[in-house]
Amino acid sequence: MATSLTRLRDTAPKTVLLSAAALFSVFPLLSMLSAALAPQGSAPAGISIPLDPQWHNFVDAWNVANITTLLESSAILVVGVVPVAVLISAMAAYAIAQLRIPFGSVFFLLLVFGLTLPFEIVVVPLYYQMQSLGLLNTRLGLILPLIGLNMPFAVYWMRTHFQSVPADITEASMIDGAGSWTAFRHIQLPLAIPALASLGVLMFLSTWNQFLLAIVLIDDPDKRTMAGALQGFVGAHSTDVVLLNAGALMIMAPTILVFVVFQRFFVRAMLAGAVKG
Repeated sequence: MATSLTRLRDTAPKTVLLSAAALFSVFPLLSMLSAALAPQGSAPAGISIPLDPQWHNFVDAWNVANITTLLESSAILVVGVVPVAVLISAMAAYAIAQLRIPFGSVFFLLLVFGLTLPFEIVVVPLYYQMQSLGLLNTRLGLILPLIGLNMPFAVYWMRTHFQSVPADITEASMIDGAGSWTAFRHIQLPLAIPALASLGVLMFLSTWNQFLLAIVLIDDPDKRTMAGALQGFVGAHSTDVVLLNAGALMIMAPTILVFVVFQRFFVRAMLAGAVKG
């Protein structure tokens, strides 16, 4: 009995804190859902359970905001950015951490310096650079900058993983006749799956929710990300809070789903880093 009380006393503060954090995170979503189910044209406030939930509001918001086209556009951007950025960052981090390339520490310091630059500083130079390349208002003109802007964090993330892999593994593979590329493909990449998956999730969230670059580099709303097109949706329906909440929930749904599905890889990567430290 005393043991149970002691255990309860030890776990109660943690349970309260976790419950409060969960409630704090879920409360905005519940508020948006209750507002999205209210009659169109109304001004819902706070959280309330509609007596007659208007589920067709989601269908109306889908049609009004042209969600189908925006979903396809965002998917194209994600496919163009995430796999390429993950592969390039993994190769760069492997070279810096395991192969000890010349001036590798200098390259890494330059990448770390890139993490300190405010994102807004590079928007204007990127605009004129894409303009000179003739890539304005094209998806490629958004994909290339997103790959480059993701590199500092991505290389830093993957370098941390490759540093945790014992160098003996690489040396043993090379003694057996495997080159650097073979060791990278058949040994290092399988070991890096949790780190790669978690990095892919973070890049997906960053690309899917990209707002500023999408509205600066692309004039055609049908070629933007779903988050970038939210500006036009808000401008067209600023007086209809119901449709705004319904549209925002549909835009958020894919990111929530992806994180829920792949969160175990994210947790594994975090725990691996904690154990290494």
